[in-house]
Amino acid sequence: MATATEQNTLEAQPRTPGTKNDARRVRKHGKVPGVVYGAGKQTVPVSVDPRQVSRILHSETGHNTVFDLTVDGERTKAMIVDWQYEPIKGALLHIDLKRIAMDQTLRVKVPVQLNGVPEGVKTQGGILEQVLREVEVECLPGDIPTHLEVDVTSLVFGQVLRVADLPHETGKLKFVTDEQQTVAHITSVKEAPAATAEVTAEVAGTPAEPEVIKKGKQETAEEGAEAKPEGKGEGKAEGKK
Repeated sequence: MATATEQNTLEAQPRTPGTKNDARRVRKHGKVPGVVYGAGKQTVPVSVDPRQVSRILHSETGHNTVFDLTVDGERTKAMIVDWQYEPIKGALLHIDLKRIAMDQTLRVKVPVQLNGVPEGVKTQGGILEQVLREVEVECLPGDIPTHLEVDVTSLVFGQVLRVADLPHETGKLKFVTDEQQTVAHITSVKEAPAATAEVTAEVAGTPAEPEVIKKGKQETAEEGAEAKPEGKGEGKAEGKK
C-alpha cells in the first residue's frame, strides 16, 4: 500500500517533444508522455511513471490532490488537470500537469455526497434524484475539500436542495456553480406507459388491422381480374410496336 508521501510525490523526466511515434516509444518503455505548464513558466514535455499517477488519481482527494512535482531536479507544487485513457485496455495515454502557487486561488470541481435516507422516500413513497454530482468551487489549494457532504434525511416532496445549501466554510470556499442550481430533490415513481391501441384491440377481441388490409387486397385482385382481358390486348399491341 502506498504511503501518503508516495501519493503526494511525482517524479517527471524531461523529454524531447515529437510525433505520435515518439509518444509510443515513451509508452513502450513503461512511461507516460505528458506536459507541465503554469506559474508563468515555459511548458515542459515530460514522461512520468503511470503507477505514481494512478496512486494520485485513486487517492482520497483524486485529481484535486496537490503534490510535489520534481522535474530535472526542480521541485514545485502541482495538480493533475487532464488525463487520457486508452478506451479498450484502460492504459494511461497522456497527462497534463499544472504548476500551482499555494497562495493563489484556483477553480476545481468537487464531488457532492448525499448522506441518509430522505423522509420523502421513507414515508411518502418518493425517490431521491441527485441532479448535480459535483460543483465547481474557488479556493486556495490547501483548502480544497475532498467532497461536500450533506445530510438529506429531512428532505420531503416540495423541498429542493440547492448549491447554496451545501455546507462549506465561508471565507475559504466560494461557489462558482450557480448557487440556485438544484443539487437534489424528491420525485415520484414514474408510471408504466399506457397500453397501445393494438394491444388493447387484441385484448378486447376487436378485429385486427391485418384483416382490413387483407380484404382490400382481395378487392384489388378481383378488380385486376376484371381488367385482365383488356390488359392482354394492350400488351400485344405494345409488343407489335
